[in-house]
Parts: sequence; structure tokens; C-alpha cells
Amino acid sequence: MNSQEQTQVGVRRTVIRTVAVLVGMFGFAFALVPLYDVFCRITGLNGKVDATAQSIVHEEVDESRYINVQFITRGSPGLPWQMSVEMRQMSVHPGQMAEVDFTFTNNSHSESWGRAVPSVSPSAATTHLRKISCFCFQEQLLKGEERLTIPLVFQLARDLPADINTITLVYTLYPVEHAIRNASLNSAKSDLENENDPSNNLSIDPKNNKAAGEAI
Repeated sequence: MNSQEQTQVGVRRTVIRTVAVLVGMFGFAFALVPLYDVFCRITGLNGKVDATAQSIVHEEVDESRYINVQFITRGSPGLPWQMSVEMRQMSVHPGQMAEVDFTFTNNSHSESWGRAVPSVSPSAATTHLRKISCFCFQEQLLKGEERLTIPLVFQLARDLPADINTITLVYTLYPVEHAIRNASLNSAKSDLENENDPSNNLSIDPKNNKAAGEAI
């Protein structure tokens, strides 16, 4: 093998190694987002909270201490909804169970799906906030001009750090596009089942995954 052939082989090896490194970096970048999200939910870093229901812990209420809990709601440009809260702030004892109502309003004439994604500030309080019941656990479907009121039931742990006196809970609305397609498929499936079942004279609405709440 002459020097020219050796040079060409070396160039090919370099190109192959460079492409392999770039592909690996690209894949790692994609994997980083879900891994970081999982890490944040477990540790409470960056105010992310776990979107699953937690059990009430029966512990003595610390009546010597009040925590100011603030609620902030934010809309989304891609979702014609308005989200409001019964009260913007409330005082809660650590260990006490509290409840506050949130109302979702669809300002359009068409039904749409959405989800409220929570975050907590300061992030150190995230692991000390227990959500017993929350609309954020699942997607919501609102028909045109429908209003839905759902309670948030939560509890602050007694071991909340002593330097935390105020907790801000922010809910941001996001559209859920894939749920629209699922609703259409479920509706078509229900209609087909009703047509094939002569004993069923009642129409079945597609399951809309609404949390327990009051439609207005």
C-alpha cells in the first residue's frame, strides 16, 4: 500500500469516527430531555412536580406556623381556554389538608382538549407538597363554551423547611392535540357498537377523561 492509499484509508476512518460521534451526540441530546424531566419530577428540581395522586398523611397539624400558598394561572396561545382560581392565595398550616376550586372556560364554539401543567416555587417545597386530588393528573375535554369547576386538594408536609414561608403554585395550560384524534376514534367505535347492539337504545358518549368536577 502506497502513501496515497494509506492517506485515503486514514481519511475514511476519520470520517466514519466523526459521523459515529455526531450520531451519538444527537441521540444523547434527545435522551437528555426525558431523563432530565424524570429527574426533576423525582427530586423536585426546577419546580417540577409528580403528576400522580398522593395519599393523605395523618399527622398532627402544626398550628404554630402558617404558610402562604399563592396560585397563578397561565393560558396558552394554542388553546382558547381561560383558567381562574377561587382565591389567589390562602394560609395553610403544615399537616393541614386544604382545598381550592379552579374553573376552566372554553371561549370557543368548538370542543378541545387541554392539560394544566404545574410547577412549584421555591423548588425546595416541591417534595413537601402532597396533591391528593388535582385536575393536572389527566387531560380535560371541554365542549364549546363549556365551563368546568374542579377542586385541588392538597396537604403541606410538617417537615417543610423552616425558611419557607411562601409557596407559589403555577398552572400553565397546554393544548393536547393527540387526544382529539383519540376522541374521534372512541366516538366512531361507540357508534358502531350501538348500531350492532339492538338492546341498547341509549347513545353512549365517548369517555372524556374529565377529573371529578362540576360542569356548568
